[in-house]
Amino acid sequence: MRSLRTRITVTMLLIVCGALMLVTFLSAVYIQRTESRESEEILMNMCEAGVRSLDYYFDSVEDTVIKVTDYAENHLEGLGKDDLEAHMEIVCDYFDMMASKTKGVLTYYYRIDPSVSTDVKGFWYVNVAGEGFKEHEVTDITLYDVEDTSKLVWFTAPKHEGKAIWLPPYITENLDAYVISYDAPVYYNDKFIGVVGIEVDYSIMAQEVDVIRLPNKGYAFLSDENGYLFYHPFIDVTKIKSGNLFEIPYDTATGDDNVVLYTYEGVDKKAVWLPLSNGMRLNVSIPLAQTQATAKRLVLNIIICSVEVLILASIFMMIYTKRLTSPLEQLTKAAEKVEKGEYDFSLTYDKDDELGRLTRAFQNLSDNVKEHISDLSSQVFVDSLTHVKNKGALINTLEQIQKEIDIDPDSVEFAIGTFDCDNLKLINDRYGHDKGDIFLKTACFAISDVFKHSPVFRMGGDEFNVILQKEDLSNMQVLLEQFDDKVKTINEEANKPWEQVWISKGFAVYDKTRDKTTIDVMKRADDLMYENKRMRKAARK
Repeated sequence: MRSLRTRITVTMLLIVCGALMLVTFLSAVYIQRTESRESEEILMNMCEAGVRSLDYYFDSVEDTVIKVTDYAENHLEGLGKDDLEAHMEIVCDYFDMMASKTKGVLTYYYRIDPSVSTDVKGFWYVNVAGEGFKEHEVTDITLYDVEDTSKLVWFTAPKHEGKAIWLPPYITENLDAYVISYDAPVYYNDKFIGVVGIEVDYSIMAQEVDVIRLPNKGYAFLSDENGYLFYHPFIDVTKIKSGNLFEIPYDTATGDDNVVLYTYEGVDKKAVWLPLSNGMRLNVSIPLAQTQATAKRLVLNIIICSVEVLILASIFMMIYTKRLTSPLEQLTKAAEKVEKGEYDFSLTYDKDDELGRLTRAFQNLSDNVKEHISDLSSQVFVDSLTHVKNKGALINTLEQIQKEIDIDPDSVEFAIGTFDCDNLKLINDRYGHDKGDIFLKTACFAISDVFKHSPVFRMGGDEFNVILQKEDLSNMQVLLEQFDDKVKTINEEANKPWEQVWISKGFAVYDKTRDKTTIDVMKRADDLMYENKRMRKAARK
C-alpha cells in the first residue's frame, strides 16, 4: 500500500469506522441500561399499585378479626361458664356487623377449645351463594388432636403460634371451597379460649391480582418468600399440593434488591416483587426479551445508520484525497532533495488552504535552513552561558592536535591550561544559582581577557581549559603573572562575593618523551591544577 492517497483513505476510513463502532457500542449500552431501568420502574410502579390494593384488602380482613378478638376478650371479663352461650350470641352479632362491611369474606367463625367447654362449640357463618351469611354446622373439634398443627390448621396453627396469622390457601372441608384465612387466638387470663377467624374467597384475591394488566405476556402472581405459589393466573394452584411448585426460586435467581432475573420454562424473565402485609409477595413478571425489544430496534437502527455513514465517508474520502496527491508528491520530492542536502527547488502549489500554507512554509523553511546552516554549525560548539567554546569544541581541537602528533610529534608544540572555580557550590547554595552564573561569567572573563589570543573552552560546571600555541606558548609565564594580577584587581573592586574570582589553575606543556596523546597532557594539567588548589587552600588556613 505505497500510494499516499490509498493510505490516507484507508486510515481515515478506519478512524471513522472505529469512531462509529465506539459510538454504536456506547449508544447500545446506554440504550439497554436506560431501557432496563425504565422497564424496572414501570414494573415497580405496577407492583406498588397492586400492593396498595391487596394490602388494603388484607388489612381490612385483619382489622375485622383483631377488633372481634379484642371485643371477645373484653366481653369475657367477669363471665362464668354458664354465661358462655350468651357471650357467643353477643360476639356473633358484633362479628356479623363487622364481616358484612369487609370485602370478600366467605365465612367467619368463633370456635371454643373443647378444654374450655364441650357444650358451647362456637359458631360458623358462611356466605356461599352471595345471599348473606347463614349459620352452618360447625366442625367437631373433638375429633381432632388440637396439638397437631397439620390438621385443622385454621384452629391449631393460631393456637400453636399464640398470635394472629395468615394461613396459606387451603380447601375448607365442609364447603369444598378454596380459601385463605386470617385467624387469631382468644385468651382470657392467659388461658387459651378459642379462635376467631375469617376465610376469604380465593377468587376475590385472584381478581385483585388479575387487575394488574401487563402487555407482552407479562403477568402478576402471589408467592411466599421462597417462591412457592399462592396464586398464579396460568396455574391452578388449587390442584397442586402446597409447597410443590414455584416460579421464582429466590435463592438461585440473580438481581438487585427487589428486581429478580430468572428462567422459567426455558424463558428468561425479569420480575419485581414487594412484600404484602400478610407475609406474601406480589410478583410482577415479564419476559426479558420484551423489555429489550425497543432497545434492540434502536440499536439496529443505529447500526444501519452507521453503515450508511461509512459508505458515504468512503466515497467522500476517495474524492477528497485525490486533490491532495499532486501537491503532496511535490512536497515529497522536495523533502527528498533536502535530505540529500539540496535546497534548490521550487514548489508551485500556492492555494490559500492548509496544504498551500504547508507548501509555502516548507519552501521558506528550506530557504532559512540553507541560509542559517553555517551559523547553526558554529553555534553547536559554543557554551550558552559564557559564550566561549564548549567541551565538544575542545574535543575536536584535541583530536586535530592528536592527528598532528601522530604524523610528526617533533613539529607539535602546545600547552594545556586547566582552571577550576573554587567555592561555586557555596555561592549557589548561599546566594542562588543566578549569582553562581555571575561568578562563572566573571571567572571566564578573567581567563578570556588574559589569554585573548588562545582558544578558551568551558568543559562544564566550574572547569575551563585553554590551549596555548605559538606566541602565547612562548609567553606562558608572563600570561600567568598577568592572570594573577587580573584576578587580584577584580577581587579588589568586587563588592559582592559572587563578583570575585577564585580559581585554581594548572598548566602542562607537551613533552614528546612523556606524552603519547593529548589526553596525557590534559591529565598532567589536571594534576597540577589540583595541586594548586591544595596549596591555595592550605595558604588560606
